[in-house]
Amino acid sequence: MTTTRFAPSPTGWLHIGNLRAALFNYAIARQAGGQFILRIDDTDQERSKDEYIQGIRDDLTWLGISWDRMEYQSRRMDRYQAAKQRLIDMGRLYECFETPTELDLKRKKQLNMGKPPVYDRAALDLSEAEKDALRAERGSHWRFKLDHTRIEWADGIIGDISIDAASVSDPVLFKNDGQILYTLASVVDDTEMGITDVVRGSDHVTNTATQIQIIQALGGDVPRFAHHSLLTGPQGEALSKRLGTLALKDLRASGIAPQAILSLMARLGSSDPVELRANIDEVVGGFDISKFGSAPTKFDAEDLKPLTARYLGTLSSQDVADVLTSAGVPDDLADAFWNVVRDNINTLDDVAGWWALFRDGATPLIADEDKDFVAQAFFLLDNPPYTADTWANWTAAVKAETGRKGKGLFMPLRKAVTGRERGPEMADVMQLLQTKPQI
Repeated sequence: MTTTRFAPSPTGWLHIGNLRAALFNYAIARQAGGQFILRIDDTDQERSKDEYIQGIRDDLTWLGISWDRMEYQSRRMDRYQAAKQRLIDMGRLYECFETPTELDLKRKKQLNMGKPPVYDRAALDLSEAEKDALRAERGSHWRFKLDHTRIEWADGIIGDISIDAASVSDPVLFKNDGQILYTLASVVDDTEMGITDVVRGSDHVTNTATQIQIIQALGGDVPRFAHHSLLTGPQGEALSKRLGTLALKDLRASGIAPQAILSLMARLGSSDPVELRANIDEVVGGFDISKFGSAPTKFDAEDLKPLTARYLGTLSSQDVADVLTSAGVPDDLADAFWNVVRDNINTLDDVAGWWALFRDGATPLIADEDKDFVAQAFFLLDNPPYTADTWANWTAAVKAETGRKGKGLFMPLRKAVTGRERGPEMADVMQLLQTKPQI
């Protein structure tokens, strides 16, 4: 059975970059009728917070991404310790004592000599007496001893990958304070949970190489791996500097529709065009990981706004009843109001502004040369309620009185009535006005 997972760290809010891994793994599992596991990587107890865990659940639920079960790595520490002992017993995990400063000096020395900055395995040459002496004065960390062979796999996005293990440092699996690192915890979980497919960012390619050897050492089955491209900003800049503004909770708060996010992220970086999808099931149905490339992918949050606008244009007033009620739209006007404004909003946050305009009137937008004209036109307008014929009858009267016509007639009146240069048909606007426009 196809089994995938999404393993976020609850040390911050989920952002748009995290979503790619969640969505891709979810789509693969659902297309195959398999399982999707939400696995919380909370081994860093100091930085992990319950509010972030709840945020992860809330964000995924908002997007329609459901999970078959939820796991917590903090509850599986015994499994990691058991794996640690197994690796020690087979001579694949060894204790090291260098401080971060000492390691940094080694790296600089190797670079100055034109050599790759790979750990020199000096700890393997220590005697037991030397290890005891070092333990008495400092902490230790543990490294996995790589077999210096080529590590190869057929990547679902990048293609065939071959990495010389001798060009990679033996990975640290346990830190000086005893904290287990992602590299081993992920392997143990993937192996014991029967993960068959792993999709994650291309920054994990080297991790994958070392994890393949750890999986094999522990007797597990190597999953199918695929590494999606990393997102950049619209100008190709590093997205990491802007992630604070791209948290899913912030996009939700700004009125972006989940369907817009799903539709964009399911196609961004692929050879297929972005198509608006109504829900997560439609997204899954049209997903094809083989269409994605490995080149960095530009992401612009502004692209979510027209998609949101297009999605909102497909909804009925019943679909947004709560939003209309919250904005104060009377029930008897809800249908008419929504039908008029839905094609003129970018997000649901715009609804309240439109209703305020109809209810209270707008701050008129009047050019100096149009002040007398608008004053004369408003004098010719009766008090509401207005009908479907009000706009035509009023502008005809104004034209006859002032001699203005065309754009010189209609645009100044639109701007004066709505305070905007564009919007719905004015015949529709007039019918919703609850008060007579004022200068």
